[in-house]
Amino acid sequence: MFLVGQIKAQSTAYVIGFGPSAGLQKWDNAYNREPLFQYHATLGMESINNEDDRSSFLMQIGYHVKGSAMRFRTVSFVSGLPGGAYSEQFKFNNISLMLGAKQRGNIGPLPNTRYFYFVGLRGDYTYSTNIDELNSQNSCNRALYPLMGGVQRWMAGFSVGGGLEFQFAELVGAQIQLSINPDVTNQYRQGPIPNVIDYCNPGFSYAVPEQRVRNTSVELTLGLRLLRKVILID
Repeated sequence: MFLVGQIKAQSTAYVIGFGPSAGLQKWDNAYNREPLFQYHATLGMESINNEDDRSSFLMQIGYHVKGSAMRFRTVSFVSGLPGGAYSEQFKFNNISLMLGAKQRGNIGPLPNTRYFYFVGLRGDYTYSTNIDELNSQNSCNRALYPLMGGVQRWMAGFSVGGGLEFQFAELVGAQIQLSINPDVTNQYRQGPIPNVIDYCNPGFSYAVPEQRVRNTSVELTLGLRLLRKVILID
């Protein structure tokens, strides 16, 4: 697309990404959780000045499954009855919006490949979770599981990462990216709950301590880059 004006050029790159995620969570007053292996999908836009295409502003919206897991292994002491392994996955399905900046650099012997790194501020919204389902499956002590009332729907965090860009043609390329995405606000927050009845042991009660949960995810993203150029000429 050509417009009349001073000699200047700018580009917009649209990046469609998808890949695996490892969700990590810090739980207060609880056993350490193990990683939750899920996936994510993103759609990003980068504003690039062609006179200095090493730097750009970026905006990205994405779908991310965050959370953690608990894995157990049982051993059977009865002959002929095997033990087994099972897990509980605490999933939070989040929509994320990130605004940030990106810097690129050349790789000498590879003219069509460049490295990059970025940093961005992020806001997340949790639109669904499976913790209510996990809670309903525990008939004895449901208060030991997260409760829907403690889910924080809005969160804030940041993302940092880097990777490689590959140029296949003038307007088509790809990229591979590794990022870490910690939240600075809680995914879950619940005050202490005293005198909870133990339904598996009639006559007994217990107290549930205050609980706060914070997300961090590590993501590997494979992306398709589509470039749109706007050229201003005399």
